Amino acid sequence: MKNKELKFRVTQIQGPVQNQLMHSSDGQGYSPSVPGSYSHQTPVKVPPHQSSGQYNYSGSQNVSQLNNYQGPGQTLNRPPVAPYSGSPVQQTGPVPQVLLPTLPNSAAVSSAGSFPPGASPPVLSNWQYSQTPVSQPVGSQASHLAQVTGTGSAQPLSSLSGNTNPPGSYQYAASPGSPPLQNSYMKPGSAPPPVTQPLTPLHPPARPPLGPPPVGGPPLIRPSALVAGPPNTQSLLNSAANREGDATSAASDGSAVQNSYDAIEGGGLMATPHPSPAPPNLKVNRSVGYSYPALPPGYQNTSPPGAPGMQASALQYPDGSKHFHQPALGANHLTASMAGLSLQQEGLRPVNLLQERNILPTTLLKAPVPNLHEEIQKLNCSPELFRCTLTNIPQTQALLNKAKLPLGLLLHPFKDLSQLPVVTSSTIVRCRSCRTYINPFVSFLDQRRWKCNLCYRVNDVPEEFMYNPVTRVYGEPHKRPEVQNATIEFMAPSEYMLRPPQPPVYLFVFDVSHNAIETGYLNTVCQTLLDNLDLLPGNTRTKIGFITFDSTIHFYSLQEGLSQPQMLVVSDIEDVFIPMPENLLVNLNENKELIQDLLKSLPQMFTKSLETQSALGPALQAAFKLMSPTGGRISVFQTQLPSVGMGALKSREEPNQRATAKDIHLTPSTDFYKKLALDCSGQQVAVDLFLLSGQYSDLASLGCISRYSAGSVYYYQSYHHKHNPVQVEKLQKELKRYLTRKIGFEAVMRIRCTKGLSIHTFHGNFFVRSTDLLSLPNVNPDAGYAVQMSVEENLTDMQVVSFQSALLYTSSKGERRIRVHTMCLPVVTTLSDVFLGADVQAITGLLANMAVDRSVSATLSDARDALVNAVIDSLSAYRSSVLSIQQPGLMAPYSLRLFPLYVLALLKQKAFQTGTNARLDERIFTMCQVKNQPLVYLMLMTHPSLYRVDNLTDEGALNINDRTIPQPPTLQLSVEKLSRDGAYLMDAGSVMFLWIGKNCGQSFISQVLGVPNYGSIPQNMTHLPELETAESIRTISFISWLREQRPFFPILYIIKDDSPLKSSFLQNMIEDRTESALSYYEFLLHIQQQVNK
Repeated sequence: MKNKELKFRVTQIQGPVQNQLMHSSDGQGYSPSVPGSYSHQTPVKVPPHQSSGQYNYSGSQNVSQLNNYQGPGQTLNRPPVAPYSGSPVQQTGPVPQVLLPTLPNSAAVSSAGSFPPGASPPVLSNWQYSQTPVSQPVGSQASHLAQVTGTGSAQPLSSLSGNTNPPGSYQYAASPGSPPLQNSYMKPGSAPPPVTQPLTPLHPPARPPLGPPPVGGPPLIRPSALVAGPPNTQSLLNSAANREGDATSAASDGSAVQNSYDAIEGGGLMATPHPSPAPPNLKVNRSVGYSYPALPPGYQNTSPPGAPGMQASALQYPDGSKHFHQPALGANHLTASMAGLSLQQEGLRPVNLLQERNILPTTLLKAPVPNLHEEIQKLNCSPELFRCTLTNIPQTQALLNKAKLPLGLLLHPFKDLSQLPVVTSSTIVRCRSCRTYINPFVSFLDQRRWKCNLCYRVNDVPEEFMYNPVTRVYGEPHKRPEVQNATIEFMAPSEYMLRPPQPPVYLFVFDVSHNAIETGYLNTVCQTLLDNLDLLPGNTRTKIGFITFDSTIHFYSLQEGLSQPQMLVVSDIEDVFIPMPENLLVNLNENKELIQDLLKSLPQMFTKSLETQSALGPALQAAFKLMSPTGGRISVFQTQLPSVGMGALKSREEPNQRATAKDIHLTPSTDFYKKLALDCSGQQVAVDLFLLSGQYSDLASLGCISRYSAGSVYYYQSYHHKHNPVQVEKLQKELKRYLTRKIGFEAVMRIRCTKGLSIHTFHGNFFVRSTDLLSLPNVNPDAGYAVQMSVEENLTDMQVVSFQSALLYTSSKGERRIRVHTMCLPVVTTLSDVFLGADVQAITGLLANMAVDRSVSATLSDARDALVNAVIDSLSAYRSSVLSIQQPGLMAPYSLRLFPLYVLALLKQKAFQTGTNARLDERIFTMCQVKNQPLVYLMLMTHPSLYRVDNLTDEGALNINDRTIPQPPTLQLSVEKLSRDGAYLMDAGSVMFLWIGKNCGQSFISQVLGVPNYGSIPQNMTHLPELETAESIRTISFISWLREQRPFFPILYIIKDDSPLKSSFLQNMIEDRTESALSYYEFLLHIQQQVNK
């Protein structure tokens, strides 16, 4: 091996890079700050790929050994190398792990995902991806295997893949009522946003118990023929081509070791401790009533659990009784017998969309409330965290197919919460079969036994769980906080760790080419970092490091004892290595002065650089090698197309072809960034990309580095500190939120559901590690996820079904925690009830995710056709099967009255629109947002809110912390709603427009805008002056309150009739016709024509 120790330059940082002094260096050993946790000895020369496995991008693959995960391995139905539809990848590589000694209390862990040789676990869902009725044989596969797929050109959207994530947002204090961290744009004492109402623990005096499923129930619905769509376009939901291949058993050699996250979190699907062997390629019987093995003494730790300050509700069991007789959950526990009460009449009331034009509600649309008994619904998970597209679950796949609506979940798992019960007990009670966490929807057969609400297994109540830490009473397990809160967080014991919890490690990678320095971004970023250095989440173990790059890579030694930082320049970008690895990532607290010196000097160091090349790929390889011993977060700032070294790209944007929906480059041009992201994921490293560019930078390729490593993408188009100063404030605000918000490290998430339901596709930024385990090297409170589901086995005799997401993560304080959310929904047997429970916003959000995948795997026009077909098919099904009297016009159930409007809004959104004004990177960034935004933000970007603000009053205003927040009604997005004598605020999520009419009242212009007349309003005004007038205070309060609701900072543009930005404002008028898109009324006529065929 070449002696590479001397192949770099060392520079004392004291001026521009041009004056570089040569130094030699010697590598010192590294002693970790926490004994026994990490040996951070990066070899001076690391092999280019630390993974032993090969990447295989063929159309179908198997998952590597499920219970012994050794690197990123993924099997999903994805086209190869697609940026928005995770391609199947197979790779094995080392995961940094410190195997713990066997613990006395390891029964709970070993049963989680360990199987004897040759065994496959019984499955919770048999992973049929087809939309065909469950009676049809679809293909044989063994449990725990992800589906395999080819890459056909025009597949149904329903079968396109994406990704998901678990609910979670943690607080560092163990008390449930402690205040949340101030991570938003709120000023101290400002109003909490409407979308983040606190999750208050709900304590009803009693609730009807959820008993075993009754014997005999509603009649089965026979599979019915699918309604045919237009002959030449495939339906978004129901053309349902079967995209599975033959998956073979992956757990055949069976040597299960407790060194995988799969085993720790608890086997997915229905992992029993001692399952009977199942031959490969055979369907495992999913009935759960057969022989249960004797329970080993799994929960022995008896330290008294403590969760002070929580109250609990009672389940009104007879005192002193050993057996609690619970009636089965029957119709009396639902709000109505589902046969025609007032609530239902409203939800199913036919609406003629062509006649009723003012259907948009004047207040923000709320999620529908599931049709459950009030006491059960009180315990349900908040729709802000966990939402289903159908709040009435169809009993059979045939019924779901008939409704032509997608079934799926939308999650915001790590959301910041103002109240979160935290349980510190060393006993975490879980089902012995399917590993579900005990929750409010289980049923207690008596004091000593509880029945799982997902697989119906009867479990013993551990001795420690008999004691209630809240009431300090023994013998009331049903009153424990775990059984009274649908959202809860557990402090995880050591069995839930593969290694000691990692320290928070933050590595910043800066583009310092001539182009980057010219934008001035480095000043803003370094200053924001300086200002927030003490607010980075972490503790005494927090580490930080810096890399800069142009055509070479520059490391910065921050060794204790140096008077100033040293720059180490590595010019060999073809074979990147790490010089002096022990001094490049340093303890933040111990080296704060050196770090501050570096941040102050960095912006000036490269001002005279003429280097225009960008070696982003090699810089990321170096960052990965530096981070891989511990894991952590890489924040990379890039301003142009990478031009040299690995991962170099060429421009693919042709401005003249922007208008066509064909041949636009939505797929990556190289798999380099995806492969590197998978390497990162295997070593618990996430990469966040900040793209600040005025030129085409091929975000379709670059975005893969964040997508598959569970990172985020930020895009600042045409960023320049002088030419585009409004972007500077946006970057400052968003970077502050990014740096100071909560973060979870080395996380995994699993979503479970009642047997009979199965999850087949995930959407979001992550990597699917085994069939249903999502790998999230970092998890943040601003990320959303979605999953698609099917009804795999008829839900006969079930009155309700449940869904549970579990997020296992390491907090920035070094605590291993588990955030659990559980949701319960009723099962229905009629088509009218399915339509009654439709959640139109959740449906739109899921379809948007599916459409992104379709755009990438097929074409943009296919995705657009599929979105339109989703409306046509569902309204056709309603017309033909639910409407008793055929009426002229376009009829929709009241629950879906906004469906055509929202789909038209999607078609006009940057991700899916046609026309010349969508730059390719901008389109790709919008697609990234669709896949990674929680539903509430996605809907705002899709269908903006319009308010009249020149006549704000205190009527109906919110009063929060001595602030009065006006609540003007929302208006339809049409120019006909604008008056020239008014002022209108459009909130489009990431941007706001304040349009001032030509004849707007003089008082508003002078008392809010602070100028004498309309003509004096500046052309590029982006801030409202803070004036001491009632009008000014009201307007600024309202805009500030809107901004506080979200993790990104919307710029406010104040525009007049002659403003250049007026076209952007009008483009968001969804209901009006544009050069390339129909008006809302024309769109309804088109839908009517297709429905009536």
